[in-house]
Order: sequence, then structure tokens, then C-alpha cells
Amino acid sequence: MSLHDDGFALLLPDAQQWRESNIMKIPNANLLQALGGGDRLGGRLWRLPPFSANTWHKHVDSWEFYFLLEGVGRMRIGANTVTVPQYGIVWVAPQMLRQVFNDSSEDSLWLIVAAPQEARIRPETEPARFYPEDPKSLPPELAGRGWPPK
Repeated sequence: MSLHDDGFALLLPDAQQWRESNIMKIPNANLLQALGGGDRLGGRLWRLPPFSANTWHKHVDSWEFYFLLEGVGRMRIGANTVTVPQYGIVWVAPQMLRQVFNDSSEDSLWLIVAAPQEARIRPETEPARFYPEDPKSLPPELAGRGWPPK
């Protein structure tokens, strides 16, 4: 899919491609890539199952905007843990370690947008820049839980 001559692209719900993330196995849909963009701005939907977590990571250049669409959201950002209500927003600077997690029995759905998109620096080639600590580490709220699934 790409921009129409009229300067827009439309992605219908049926056309969203969901997949599990490589490290933590969290279902996500890369919306901006599917729309033909994504080289300057990243945007994905992330559906966190009960008692799950995304990676403990940071960025080099990208600021991230977290918008909670469904459920109750939880994040650790550096030494802080925040609770985000439905439709709440969190803005995180690149250098901050962060992790979205779900310590409830219901799914949570996040829209996460990043800019600028770090297309030149790939986590696969320079992992320490994105994961200075173990990316699979879980927050204290999930102590004793097993994630990601085996």
C-alpha cells in the first residue's frame, strides 16, 4: 500500500498484518510501514496479553509517544513505574530505559509512535545501544511470572 495521488493512504482493519515481536513475542501491527511510510515515523499497535511485558529498552534518537487504547497500561521508565488509564498518553525521551508491561488479567492495547524513525541504526547490528541491560528482564510487578512464552 502506498500514498494515493491525492496524498493519503488508507489502512482498513482487515488489512492490518499482526505478528509476534522477535524477543518478547508480543502481538503487534506495523501500521505506518503498511501505509507505505515508516522511514521517518514509526507507528505500531501492541496488544499485551495478561501478565506480559515488552522489551526493556531505550532509543538513540527516537522520542516515543505511548497512547493507551484499551485496558489499564503500566510502564516502567527508568526507576519509575507509572499506571496509565485508558486514553492516557506518555511521552518518553530517547535515552530513557522503558518497558510497557501488563500485570492485569485483561489485555491492554497501545498505539506507540516513534520519531524520528531510527532506520539507519538497527537493533540487530548494535544491540547495546538499544538494550544496555537484559531486554527480557521483567518489572518487579511480574516477579515469578514466566514471559516470554517458550
